[in-house]
Amino acid sequence: MMDLKLWGCALLFPLQIFLCVLRAAVRFLLPPRRKDLGTDVVLVTGGGRGIGRHLAKEFAKQGAKKVILWGRTEKCLKETCEEISAAGTECHYFVCDVGNREEVYQQAKVVREKVGDVTILVNNAAVVHGKSLMNSDDDALLKTQHVNTLGQFWTTKAFLPRMLELCHGHVVCINSILSLSSIPGAIDYCTSKASAYAFMESLTLGLLDCPGVDCTTILPFHTDTEMFQGMRVRFPQLFPPLNPEMVAQRTVDAVRTNTAFVVLPWTMHFIVALKSLLPQSALEEIHKFAGSYTCMNTFKGRT
Repeated sequence: MMDLKLWGCALLFPLQIFLCVLRAAVRFLLPPRRKDLGTDVVLVTGGGRGIGRHLAKEFAKQGAKKVILWGRTEKCLKETCEEISAAGTECHYFVCDVGNREEVYQQAKVVREKVGDVTILVNNAAVVHGKSLMNSDDDALLKTQHVNTLGQFWTTKAFLPRMLELCHGHVVCINSILSLSSIPGAIDYCTSKASAYAFMESLTLGLLDCPGVDCTTILPFHTDTEMFQGMRVRFPQLFPPLNPEMVAQRTVDAVRTNTAFVVLPWTMHFIVALKSLLPQSALEEIHKFAGSYTCMNTFKGRT
């Protein structure tokens, strides 16, 4: 009997895969249904500046009930909070270093008491030191891993349980295409983002049987913010930096349509495909041609 059941599953498997591909194609061609954010409380880490600032403003613009900002610089948090509040959306900010586990858990408790349950968590906070391994300070390397990777463990552990109780929630990760295709000169950042990608991939699969709770991972190319200031690609006309406002808009739209993974721009999908097909020597030539080997030589972004 067991053998018959296994054979039945094996025969149905290709049909299931075909239906998944068909649904994805239909979803690509037809406008998907977008969920309303009117009851959601959104928390954005690194929400005072850069992509985080645009994310907070876009969630507010798209109708979120409340927006909460976390970050390390109170001045930036306060300015963004005032701007969002002036536009008509309730907004709060809390100084919090997501790389500090105890601080995350403490501030998460304060948020629940003062604002309410977070239903959309946006893990956006990140740092980059932009150096090779041998030129990197050990403490700087640890800081990148604590903020970019472990910070997502702490924030998700702090807020996901309540989402599961409510059967309503969304965990978002602003990652990077560098998690799938690394470059020299940013070994700390690439490693941390690859770890964060694996974290979100595992979390997304782990929540498949949890109705009402979803995940979204955004994988953008180099974005025009002060974080990567000075980074230069060889052909900027072909590979221009992304507008952070556009990244924010695409992120909020992905949340509203329950899209699990978004690569920006879509042409970056070719990188993933080429890495699976071409030998290492060919990939090295592509990196040389695109200027990936030297793009961080002029880096002077913030950490």
